[in-house]
Amino acid sequence: MKCLLEFSILQTSKSCAEADWESSHCLLCTGEKSESCSRKALLKFIQHANETNDIFLLAAKAISFTILRYRKLKASHMSEQEKPASSILGTDLSLLLEAWKPISIGHKRRWWDCIALPDDIDASDEATFRREIQELAFTSLQLLKEAIFDKECELLFSLEIYGHIIGMFELNNLDLVVASPVEDYFLYIDDLPYPEKKEAEKITQPYLDALGEDYSNCCQGTAFFPLQSCMNHSCCPNAKAFKREEDRDGQATIIALRPICNGEEVTISYIDEDLSFEERQALLADYGFRCRCPRCLDEER
Repeated sequence: MKCLLEFSILQTSKSCAEADWESSHCLLCTGEKSESCSRKALLKFIQHANETNDIFLLAAKAISFTILRYRKLKASHMSEQEKPASSILGTDLSLLLEAWKPISIGHKRRWWDCIALPDDIDASDEATFRREIQELAFTSLQLLKEAIFDKECELLFSLEIYGHIIGMFELNNLDLVVASPVEDYFLYIDDLPYPEKKEAEKITQPYLDALGEDYSNCCQGTAFFPLQSCMNHSCCPNAKAFKREEDRDGQATIIALRPICNGEEVTISYIDEDLSFEERQALLADYGFRCRCPRCLDEER
């Protein structure tokens, strides 16, 4: 599942696993320790996402993250105020907005409004296509609501919010590569002192033989980086998101393409700048704007 890596890189240590559990996974786990309302409903949601579009898994993670952050903020607020739980029952909107803040930073449009029209869909069928996408999101949301619904966070479960969350991922993600934790494990075994290595290989060698060359395959996916998502577009950008073949740490690096003056806005390109003026504007329409950068103004003239 490519997109599943957008919000959660494979965990390789106990501390990372615990942090992921506390931030979102405890509501989305299908195991016995799951804190979801219904594991059966959660399995249905995951199956639907895998069969249709795994971007729904990311939206679920964003909602789960916000719910759990809200609960922690409310518990902390109660502790500071030294008030019993009964005195602040119901939704505290200010705390919910604070919990939502890390997600709110990304530019959002409703998914069915911003998703690019596939090449095999005729322009005359665009309205039908976008309506079907909206219906798909609605079905996904109902399954998720049955699985992890929280009355105090009911606002998060509206179709409007759900559509904007998915649209945020659609518009803001960057490709990333993370080194294979399986490869790291076998390299660790290979570096052991001889007696220990020989003993360990009795267990690991059959797995290595079964995996073949696939054991070293990198984990490829996409990621949402809040700071990068705030950067504006230009068809003649002064910076770009940079990822080398050997960069497998899951980090995003923004590098300058030319000297940038003090006070000058740092911009990146959302699309392929080598396209023609008309092609660029058509693609940028999915982001909800017409580019008026110096290059576009010059070419338009």
